[in-house]
Amino acid sequence: MNWCASLSGLLLVGWIAAGAPALAEESAPAYEEGVHYHRLPVAVDTRQADRIEVVEIFGYACVHCYRFDPILEDWRSDLPGDVAFRRVPAVFNETWALLGRMFYAAEALGVGEEMHMPLFEAIHRRGLDLRRIELAEELFEFEARVEPADFKAALNSFGVATRLKQADAQGRVYRVTGVPSLVVNGKYRIDSGDAGGYVGMLRIADFLIDMERTAQAE
Repeated sequence: MNWCASLSGLLLVGWIAAGAPALAEESAPAYEEGVHYHRLPVAVDTRQADRIEVVEIFGYACVHCYRFDPILEDWRSDLPGDVAFRRVPAVFNETWALLGRMFYAAEALGVGEEMHMPLFEAIHRRGLDLRRIELAEELFEFEARVEPADFKAALNSFGVATRLKQADAQGRVYRVTGVPSLVVNGKYRIDSGDAGGYVGMLRIADFLIDMERTAQAE
């Protein structure tokens, strides 16, 4: 499966170099609103009233999200205590919706972190078509010891369906047309193409986090 696409049907172009460069620079570059990142027309309430929230909009079918994930995880591991991170699956079509349901089913079963990379690798390394539910059941059972009946119950639960609808609504409010994208504090969206690649996205995220932190202090 290789459906990494924007709503217009175009793939976002990303890059990854062997041995990603360090995010820190001697002097932080100046990033321009409307060029390197975009302010949302209407700010979105975050779940973290006392922390700066960073949301990744992603999709398991997206090869760029798969390549971005190790870099993102390394950055995430060093986040300060005043920054909160969460993921929201993109819902571009029925296949992406099904994979989004698997993301929320894993969370509902308490194996969200445990299943995150195996879901990516099943698609992009092993070439599994997880639209075949029996393959997804086997994956959850092998990787996280989740019984097929429990997986199917979670996948088809009202709670998971509700969260997927919320994810779809969030993606629309964030005006996401391709993934991976980052949204900082419900105000700013960072797209891979505008940021110059994966590392650029995280540098801009750091810039916006600092900007939000300064604004809150004032």
